[in-house]
Amino acid sequence: MIHNILTIAGSDSGGGAGIQADLKTFSALGCYGASAITALTAQNTCGVDAVELMSPTFIAKQIDAVFSDIRIDAVKIGMLANADIIAVVAERLRAWQPRWIVLDPVMVAKGGHRLLDEAAITSMRDELMPLASLVTPNLPEAAALMDLPVATDWAAMEATAARFTSGAVLLKGGHLTGTVSPDLLKVGGVMTCLEANRIETSNTHGTGCTLSAAIAALLPQHAGMMSAVRAAKDYITGAIAASDQLDVGHGHGPVHHFHQLWKTCGASVS
Repeated sequence: MIHNILTIAGSDSGGGAGIQADLKTFSALGCYGASAITALTAQNTCGVDAVELMSPTFIAKQIDAVFSDIRIDAVKIGMLANADIIAVVAERLRAWQPRWIVLDPVMVAKGGHRLLDEAAITSMRDELMPLASLVTPNLPEAAALMDLPVATDWAAMEATAARFTSGAVLLKGGHLTGTVSPDLLKVGGVMTCLEANRIETSNTHGTGCTLSAAIAALLPQHAGMMSAVRAAKDYITGAIAASDQLDVGHGHGPVHHFHQLWKTCGASVS
């Protein structure tokens, strides 16, 4: 069975993050992707120039249109921008009750543009996080959600992860330094270190979106959270490693979402 995955997130006109990255990831991992767009952005690999938010009413209509017709096996949530949007997304998810919800608490774009206002952080923590099967913050996002200093080592990551009390959390350690990039997965109170070699490249635009989308796509295909997250981490590591095959933009380029498929098909990438 081909699984259907819904992404609720913002659009990236440059194609490397947001809805575009999510749909590419779903397809690359053998799933059918649907979307509910929360915001339009004018952005490229160098940064975000403008943002236009969808109305909460229209976002709700998109979500209802998808769920009323299509069996949805998992949901990935990305950019939500403000408390009103968070509230309506939470309301509709409570109504439809999907089996899996992966929440990527997008707060700041790669270039530094803020994508979530300060007032919305409390709403995300109180309304959406209790619904999520898994939350996937990076270290600054986790610190903001839990009102803690940003973790700078593994011990601080463990202390931060311990503050997440609902669902599971994947605390991404990409902001740490060193040759290894460690992520911390906490499921049912058990903390596990997932490591991968740090890849030297500037093409890291959309890595967080892609990882959370990969987990959403793989959860219905795997026996448990640990297996799905490990497979998703392997996928994003491969996508980053192959990103230099692409020639997209002059800033932080995208990862190579189809690194496995295009190689299999023998397509030429330059």
